[in-house]
Amino acid sequence: MSELSERFEPANAPEKTAGEKLRCDACPVMCYIAEGRTGACDRYGNFGNRIVRCDPVTILEHQIDAGQPVVEFEKREGVWNGNPVTEKRRFVTGIGAGTTYPDFKPAPFIVSQEVEGVDLVTVVTEGIFSYCGVKVKIDTDRHLGPETAMVTAGGEPVGHVTTAEYGSQMLSLGGVRHLTGGSKSEGRVTCETLLALCNKQPVELQIEGGSTIVVQAGHAPIIDGRQEERMRVGCGSAAIGMFATQWKDLVNEVVVVDDHITGVVSEHQAGKVIGWEDTGIKILGRRSTPGRYFKVSEPGLGWGGTTISDPLQILGPWNPNKGARPGMSLLMVSTTGEQFAYFELDEDLKPVEKPFPERLRKSVELIEDNCEPALCTVLFMAGAGGSLRAGVTENPVNLTRSVQGLQTYVTCGGAPVYVWPGGGITLMVDVTRLPDNAFGYVPTPALVAPIEFTLRRDDFVALGGYADYVRTVADVLATGGEYFNERQIGPAPIRNAWPPLQQLVREPAR
Repeated sequence: MSELSERFEPANAPEKTAGEKLRCDACPVMCYIAEGRTGACDRYGNFGNRIVRCDPVTILEHQIDAGQPVVEFEKREGVWNGNPVTEKRRFVTGIGAGTTYPDFKPAPFIVSQEVEGVDLVTVVTEGIFSYCGVKVKIDTDRHLGPETAMVTAGGEPVGHVTTAEYGSQMLSLGGVRHLTGGSKSEGRVTCETLLALCNKQPVELQIEGGSTIVVQAGHAPIIDGRQEERMRVGCGSAAIGMFATQWKDLVNEVVVVDDHITGVVSEHQAGKVIGWEDTGIKILGRRSTPGRYFKVSEPGLGWGGTTISDPLQILGPWNPNKGARPGMSLLMVSTTGEQFAYFELDEDLKPVEKPFPERLRKSVELIEDNCEPALCTVLFMAGAGGSLRAGVTENPVNLTRSVQGLQTYVTCGGAPVYVWPGGGITLMVDVTRLPDNAFGYVPTPALVAPIEFTLRRDDFVALGGYADYVRTVADVLATGGEYFNERQIGPAPIRNAWPPLQQLVREPAR
């Protein structure tokens, strides 16, 4: 990310205009660019004495049927024209398309095509997002840091730890306050961090009062120098419920150690239902319902996300009046199955560790098998509001209402997005579903992300869309855009189905 820092300031400030330098109006920085050079964002350059978009516009090719292993050949007049993919499934993305800035003008590409008898229009642009960030889901049993703790990158605050979810730690990074509301350095580093994460690159983050982690979309997290292997199967109570029958008649007691809810099979309802006998065990924690204990330890990097390395730390004295007797066997295991130990009670009713018996190994392996791989998921989140919508219609609120009314389908680089309920167009997308290097930046600072709005042509006209600017896919392939650029065509991920006919094929607009 250090290379980006060097490019955050325009190489040529406006007051130094001279000679053959051209002014780029693709973002608010308004760089003056000399021949053969690029602007501060590296997205636009002066080549051939004109401003050119340096990255190619990306066009995705979809199969006719996502279930087909072979793409249908395109034929015209009964003869194959050498193109292996039908144009009816080509989708022009916002990647490399250019922006609507200054926002009184139509989007760079407004593309039409007929699909299964439906006349569709896709409005294609690159949005400049100051109101944006990422939500990072880290599938791990480890404690990363206290909730609301500050997250830093390169010594600058870029976000915070937010509410943990089942088997996952969650980070909220970026946002307008970090991008533009702090120091100049904070804004730069935040933009660098978001750009790297959205482009599926690794980023090192420090959590105040917690761990140092390396996060990369689609990869396992590295926590304090150690790569994680798996996330928990569930809490300790859930593990008891799932596997109690696996342990019946093989061991007298099972404790599943967990930072959140530690489970004890003899007390748990799952054990009671299958006739498990009392053992007189005592857990040093806050009892919830039978067989479920909170706060057996502080959160940490030990057994089950606790701080403990010796599981016997959470046990009190065994009670002979409630079933404890010499020779009783005890299995203690973590929620991932990574840590496990076997004990037997001696004459003083104290657990003594013994070699792990083969009869229990299958049950521990079953816990491991049920744990999904540790993974980092990066979700880009942004508000597609303000003037971005003016590239679709002169009355921007009409687009908002169309999206909220499910008349307009929103994608980012061809990937489906989740649009949050309520006002505005607040969207979220998994960055691994976009082509590589789909995101850019401008040194305001802000992220640049591809965005596409697809709707029926009659709906597009009804909301006041720029009908005179509608073009065909073939025309885009032949002539490019306002800033003439290269085109690159690549296969669309199978899981990114397009078009969403189930949403868009309905009764005509009223």
